[in-house]
Amino acid sequence: MTNCSVRDVAVTQTKKLPLFDQFFAVRRFSSVLTFTEDGSHVLFAGNISGQFNLWSVPVEGGWPAQLTSFADETVRGVAVSPRDGTIVLCADHDGDEFHQLYAIEGGRGWPSQLTNEPQVQHFVGAGAWSSDGTKFAYAANARTPSDMECFVRDAETGEAQPVFGQGMFSFPGSFSPDGSKLLALDFRNNSDISVNLVDLEGGATRELTPHEDDALYFPGPWAADGSGFYLVTDEGSEFRGLAFYDLAAGGSEWVEEPRNDVDDVALSADGRVLAWLVNEDGYDRLRLRDLESGRDLPVPELPEGARPHLTGSEPPLALSPDGSHAALIVSSPRRPPEVWLVETQTGRTWPVTDSRLGGLVEDDLVDLELVSFPSFDGRDIPAWLYRPDVDGKVPVVLSIHGGPEAQERPVYQPLYQYLLSRGIAVLATNIRGSTGYGKSYQRLVQHDWGGGDLQDWEHAAKWLQSQDWVDGDRIGVYGGSYGGFAVLTCVTRLPQYWAAAVDIFGPSNLVTFAKAVPPTWKRFIARFVGDPDTEADFLMERSPITYVENVQTPLLVIQGATDPRVVKGESDQLVEKLQQLGREVEYVVFDDEGHGFTKRPNELKAYRLATEWLERHLLGSDPAGQTPK
Repeated sequence: MTNCSVRDVAVTQTKKLPLFDQFFAVRRFSSVLTFTEDGSHVLFAGNISGQFNLWSVPVEGGWPAQLTSFADETVRGVAVSPRDGTIVLCADHDGDEFHQLYAIEGGRGWPSQLTNEPQVQHFVGAGAWSSDGTKFAYAANARTPSDMECFVRDAETGEAQPVFGQGMFSFPGSFSPDGSKLLALDFRNNSDISVNLVDLEGGATRELTPHEDDALYFPGPWAADGSGFYLVTDEGSEFRGLAFYDLAAGGSEWVEEPRNDVDDVALSADGRVLAWLVNEDGYDRLRLRDLESGRDLPVPELPEGARPHLTGSEPPLALSPDGSHAALIVSSPRRPPEVWLVETQTGRTWPVTDSRLGGLVEDDLVDLELVSFPSFDGRDIPAWLYRPDVDGKVPVVLSIHGGPEAQERPVYQPLYQYLLSRGIAVLATNIRGSTGYGKSYQRLVQHDWGGGDLQDWEHAAKWLQSQDWVDGDRIGVYGGSYGGFAVLTCVTRLPQYWAAAVDIFGPSNLVTFAKAVPPTWKRFIARFVGDPDTEADFLMERSPITYVENVQTPLLVIQGATDPRVVKGESDQLVEKLQQLGREVEYVVFDDEGHGFTKRPNELKAYRLATEWLERHLLGSDPAGQTPK
């Protein structure tokens, strides 16, 4: 008889793949980030409760306190009164984007609803309050559905007055330090924004940035002495730089000349610390400057990544009133988003949230690689490549972001990481029209949906087929919003390339899409996509629905019933035709979601459906995805 101990026995066990739920067991954030009036806490909106509610966490960290208990409303914007900490916020119901205003007096207690206009949109941002806390500014289309106007509301009486924006799509900037003036922006289209100065006492309005050619001017914070304000502009440049506008001189000078896009700017309430974000190849770089000494402060040690977004809106960069701390929500390819605090004088950083709930660490996840592929006109199209660590040729999903004037950033994408764990690669593209690569590149997609972008997608597919590690017969395509339009265009006009497709609320008919957009968008939809009244033939020639008989690819369509941007009828008409043709299509509608997923159960169901669809059609009978078909 042989004696043996446990450690003498070799046990062979197949390593289990992580579950779908583990990759998606992370917390998400909406477009909210600011400090309390005393700088002791940071406010953010996250889905810790299953919905995007407002939370408060001490700057040194700890368990956050929940300030709202919404079940069906999503907190999208927040501003804190510098006088008493009263919080004004906006939130919409079931993703319908008809945001209403709420107030939490003194920053504590149950929120009281300030507006109850179900067909009116209200927007409030982090810089909404005047410095004395007596009033705040917000945008709303309360008087005319097609006009987004700027209103100023008295905090004590509740009286609100329109001050700017009749006949425009406008939003308020910040109040001057003495509260007598308000900056306001006139949003004309995605390439043209101008800044106006509203005299709240005399009622006069003056455009500060008149220009002939299209240019962007985003108003930022005022200097503490009221002499002027910071702004971000691409006037005379391919990229957006940081400038200071001097009211007395009537012009601006560069603070940082544009070599890459400046995406955000903040100033501490005491006027001492200036902060701005620079987009370098998709990565967010935080810059800090002490304005008293003029010296640049240490570069913070933040994760290599970028801000996440919810329905296209990113959480702002925040500074505490005394400038001692900055806050930023950062995500990276192998780490989900967290609220990070920065000690501005030293550059020391620490997270005050912990969003990793699924038991996965960075070594369990795949990093990305920045690549490019040539397109029809000689341009190199940038893309992020995620490759699984498996042998043999693998299937690939071509992922196309929404916008289209937006950017695929190096952030945590649970759907990508799950597919990678199953042996499916992902190529996430920044095709023409994407931001971050100069305004000339961005403008290529305007009034050209289904034109040059279509050729970019075809060249992406051909580039993938040329890679020796790719199984060219197993390429899928995935996207939402404009990315959904891209998916539908690919399967109708480039049907030979795709083995599976997932469309999430994508327009199928550009005429009906353009006619149904929110009323405030109608003024620039002709520039953006095309005029449905005068260019119907052109838009139908670019519409996926026109080529629906070409579809060969198994298609999953996901739609939110309350979507105000891409209405449900866009998916209805496409699916109906595909069903009549006998094509393989699955259609799932979420009755309580709009343009994106705000409720965690819906988010999990939608992405589980998407991953199962891609696995089924790209992997077939091989669940691990490690054997070529």
